[in-house]
Amino acid sequence: MPNIFNTPFKIGILGGGQLGKMLGQAASPWDLHISVLDADRHFPAAATCTEFVVGDFRNYDDVLAFGRQVDLLTIEIESVNSEALHQLVSEGLTVHPHPTALDLIKDKGDQKQFYKERGLPSSSFELFADRASILKALDAGSLSLPFVQKLRTGGYDGRGVAVIRRPAELELLMDGPSVVEELVDIDKELAVIVARNESGAVAAYPPVEMDFNPEANLVEWLLSPAQIDDETARRATELARQVIEAYGICGLLAVEMFLTPAGELLVNEVAPRPHNSGHHTIDSSYTSQFEQHLRAILNLPLGSTHMKTPSVMVNLLGEPGYEGQARYEGMEKVLALEGVKPHLYGKVMTKPFRKMGHVTILDSDLDRARTKARQVKDLLKVIA
Repeated sequence: MPNIFNTPFKIGILGGGQLGKMLGQAASPWDLHISVLDADRHFPAAATCTEFVVGDFRNYDDVLAFGRQVDLLTIEIESVNSEALHQLVSEGLTVHPHPTALDLIKDKGDQKQFYKERGLPSSSFELFADRASILKALDAGSLSLPFVQKLRTGGYDGRGVAVIRRPAELELLMDGPSVVEELVDIDKELAVIVARNESGAVAAYPPVEMDFNPEANLVEWLLSPAQIDDETARRATELARQVIEAYGICGLLAVEMFLTPAGELLVNEVAPRPHNSGHHTIDSSYTSQFEQHLRAILNLPLGSTHMKTPSVMVNLLGEPGYEGQARYEGMEKVLALEGVKPHLYGKVMTKPFRKMGHVTILDSDLDRARTKARQVKDLLKVIA
C-alpha cells in the first residue's frame, strides 16, 4: 500500500453529488486529499473536498486529464466515461471499481447475462432492441403481461423503468434497448452493502429493508436491520459476498435483492459505489459505508460493520408542486426529536422528488424509530 497519510497522495472522485460530499466528509478525519471532477463548483462535494476540478465526467478528454493528476481514482456515479478509465488503467493508474466491471454493471442487459452465466439467482428476462420489438413479441404471444421494462443504459433513481401490468399501460413503454423482466411476486425488497479490498478481505453490513415511493420509484425509507429471520439474513449476506467476488470489485457494492413469499432471494441490481441503502451507517454503524469505501479502495483493513443501534432512514425528497430555491420547512420541529439526525446535501435548487437529503432515526426499538420516521415525513418538507 502506498503512503497515503500526511502526504500529497490524491484520491480522485468522478462526480460531485451528495455521495462525493459524504466521501469527502469521511476522508476528513484522516486528512486525505480528495479531488473531485464535476461540472459546477456549486455541487455538494465542493464543500468537503480538497480540490474541485470543473469538467464533465462523461467526456473522454476531461476524465483522462483528471485521472492523470491523481494517484487513485474512484466514482460516485456509474455514468462516467469508461473508455478513458480503461486508458488510465493501461497507463498504470489504480481505478476502483475496475472499468471492466463498471462496463458490465452500466448495461442492465449485460448485468442480467452476467448473473445467468455465473449461476447467481435473478429473475427471468429477455433482451429487446426497442419499443417496437417488445410490442411485436406481445402480438406474437412470445411475451405476456405483466412485466418490467428497464432501459439497458442511462437509468438512475427510478428513471428508465416502466412496470407494465395491463394493456392500457403499454403507452408507458420506453423506446431503446431494453431488458424485460418477469414481474416478480415480492415479499420484501432488501439490500446488502458489501465491501472488498485488494487483499481479498470482504465485509458485509446487515441486510436492510427498503420501501419504495410508488410515484418516484426510488427508496422512500429504509429499515435497519431488515425484518427477516436470521437464516434469510445469512443467505442474503452470502449472496452479496458471492456477487462482489464474481465481479472482482474493490470498494463497495450495493446488492439489491427481491425476497419472494416462498423465501427465494433474487439479485435485482447492483451499484459499485456508496448507495442510498447505506446512508444510515453514518450514524448507526461503527464504520460508515463511506469510510468503508475509502478503506477498501486504499487496501486498508476493512472496518467493523456491526450496528450500534437499529435505525430508520428517510429520504428527504423535493415536494411535488415546488421547483426553485430550496427551503426546509419543519427543521426545528424535527431537530427537537430525540435520535433524529438530518443530513442536507447542499443542493441549492429543489424540484419534485429530487433527493435533497436524508434523515436517520436512531432507537433501540425499531418500532419506535418507525413512529418517529412517520413524524419526520409529516413535519419536514422541501419546498421553494
